[in-house]
Amino acid sequence: MKVLVATEKPFAGAAVEGIRKEIEGAGHELVLLEKYTEKGQLLEAVKDVDAMIIRSDKVDAEVLDAAKQLKVVVRAGAGYDNIDLAAATAHNVVAENTPGQNANAVAELVFGLLVYAVRNFYNGKSGTELLGKKLGILAFGNVGRNVARIAKGFGMDVYAYDAFCPAPVIEAAGVHAVENRESLFEQCDIVSLHIPATAETLQSINHDLVGKLKKGGILINTARKEVIDEAGLIQLMQEREDLKYVTDIMPDAHEEFLRFEGRYFSTPKKMGAQTAEANINAGIAAARQINAFFKDGDTRYQVNR
Repeated sequence: MKVLVATEKPFAGAAVEGIRKEIEGAGHELVLLEKYTEKGQLLEAVKDVDAMIIRSDKVDAEVLDAAKQLKVVVRAGAGYDNIDLAAATAHNVVAENTPGQNANAVAELVFGLLVYAVRNFYNGKSGTELLGKKLGILAFGNVGRNVARIAKGFGMDVYAYDAFCPAPVIEAAGVHAVENRESLFEQCDIVSLHIPATAETLQSINHDLVGKLKKGGILINTARKEVIDEAGLIQLMQEREDLKYVTDIMPDAHEEFLRFEGRYFSTPKKMGAQTAEANINAGIAAARQINAFFKDGDTRYQVNR
């Protein structure tokens, strides 16, 4: 089988070597398309491949039309909104992600952003501490659980809500389970978002919901920018000068948010999974999943069922 690694933003060298070892060790051929600059290069590269590993690269209907032999595509990372799932299903292509491989990297970034925020972005003025503060985690998946683990080390009081994770599971992790999103925002000083971008979550983090945060509240978003109602959040931050918003996903309305000096921060690009360890872990996991797919028909990480 021929496996293509198509990465506009390449994996680290160690990750590529790990992928090569896994793929070639299983008797398959590995080909690389790195730092490509035009979609046409991707369309040409996919013509005769049986599998693909991607990062943030777009796999849409046009790519799938060109990939006549493609059987499986794996996104090295948790999010997979860069794959057209309906088109993949229509082309009989299995789409997978690699959940959990970036979880610790994202969770550590949450606290990098959080410490920066509570210390007033290191502007020399007195800030606050995390000890004893109430942290709300919206979605208790792999990242959320890692955030809870680290928060306990800071001595924080941790709460969580997840529509798909039973309360007893959350409580068993030493975290307070709440009944709904509204309760999470009402009870907590800080809320960290870890929800995917779906039809149900798009722009769901809005004026009224975030407005339930306590005085001096902080919203952290290392999930997806699409879940934020940017206009609503801007309006709220105009109304409440005590709120802060920190994110590693630059909003579309970044220039408007910049007016909230000392209360808003965004990294220039998405940074959650940008560690050597996460890069290597996700790439090798993707390779192993492809090998398992071809060997045993394993589709446990399929996202377009």
